[in-house]
Amino acid sequence: MARWKLTIEYDGAPFSGWQRQDNGPSVQACVEQAILKLTGEAVTIAAAGRTDAGVHAFGQVAHADIVKVLAPDKMRDALNAHLRPHPIAVLEAVIAADDFHARFQAKARHYLYRIVNRRAPLTLDAGRAWQVQADLDAEAMHAAAQYLVGHHDFTTFRAAECQAKSPVKTLDVLRVARHGEEITISASARSFLHHQVRSMVGTLKQVGTGKWRPVEVREALEARDRSACGPVAPADGLYLVRVDY
Repeated sequence: MARWKLTIEYDGAPFSGWQRQDNGPSVQACVEQAILKLTGEAVTIAAAGRTDAGVHAFGQVAHADIVKVLAPDKMRDALNAHLRPHPIAVLEAVIAADDFHARFQAKARHYLYRIVNRRAPLTLDAGRAWQVQADLDAEAMHAAAQYLVGHHDFTTFRAAECQAKSPVKTLDVLRVARHGEEITISASARSFLHHQVRSMVGTLKQVGTGKWRPVEVREALEARDRSACGPVAPADGLYLVRVDY
């Protein structure tokens, strides 16, 4: 038996999230079913991040223990054949150390949030970005974001159903940049609370529209109160970009 490290890309729109569940299709279940079809083995895979319904991934990482012997490129291609027509692709399949764990050994997770700031409806980016029609000040959003970087109690930006033992996290990067009509928010940390990125983005949008002053983001953080958070940004603009080990 070998432990396989799988790097996976997916469009989260059709799924109820990464994690296998009873109320809808999940990315995890689709990948496990592909492994079953290929190997005849019923396995449970573990991932670096249990993304929510509608959240996408460029570089989700999961591991699986598989008895069947295949070359890495054959494993990748065969899994992708069995994943059709789901919008999921195994980008890389490699044999990892026996004790490799996709979740617990991750040193950093990198997320991207995409906002398209324009009046016209989205066509190519529909379901893959948050459209905000009101003019956004990306520089003010970036200035406000810097109040959140560092080691803090992020209770304000934590979903009520979050299962993390502590609301204290270290946010390494929170960067806002404009590229024409698109605004990107990049966030990096060892780990995040449930809905933390989307909560921060929704709050920064309040700054971008001028409803909040940048310093009010610091005040919201210091309140350690979920009711102090701005509206939570929708899931379809969020991407898990990369996981570092």
